[in-house]
Amino acid sequence: MTSENTGLKDDKGKLRHDLVPASWHVALAEVMSYGIEKYEPNSWQNVEPNRYEAALMRHLCAWRDGEESDTESDLNHLKHIAVNALILLSLTQQNKNNNDKTKI
Repeated sequence: MTSENTGLKDDKGKLRHDLVPASWHVALAEVMSYGIEKYEPNSWQNVEPNRYEAALMRHLCAWRDGEESDTESDLNHLKHIAVNALILLSLTQQNKNNNDKTKI
C-alpha cells in the first residue's frame, strides 16, 4: 500500500497573494512607517482625497524630472506614488461605500 499525499484544497476564485512580491509589501511598509513619524497611525483615513492626488503628482513630477528619491524621506518617489495611489483607491472605495449606505 502506498502512502501518497492526496490532500485537497479548493483555491479556485481566491486571490493569489503569493503572486505579490515581498519587496512590494516592504516598499509600502517603508512609506507608511515613515508617515507615522510625522503623523498619527491611520490618520490618512481622515484626509481629503485631493491632498493625496496632489502628493502623488508631486512625487511623479519629481521622479519624471530625474529625482530618484524624496529629499525629506530619502525613499524612492515611486514608493510614495504607490502608497498615494493605494490611499486614493481606499478612500475612493470608502466614500463609495458611505454614499451607498446613505441611499438605503
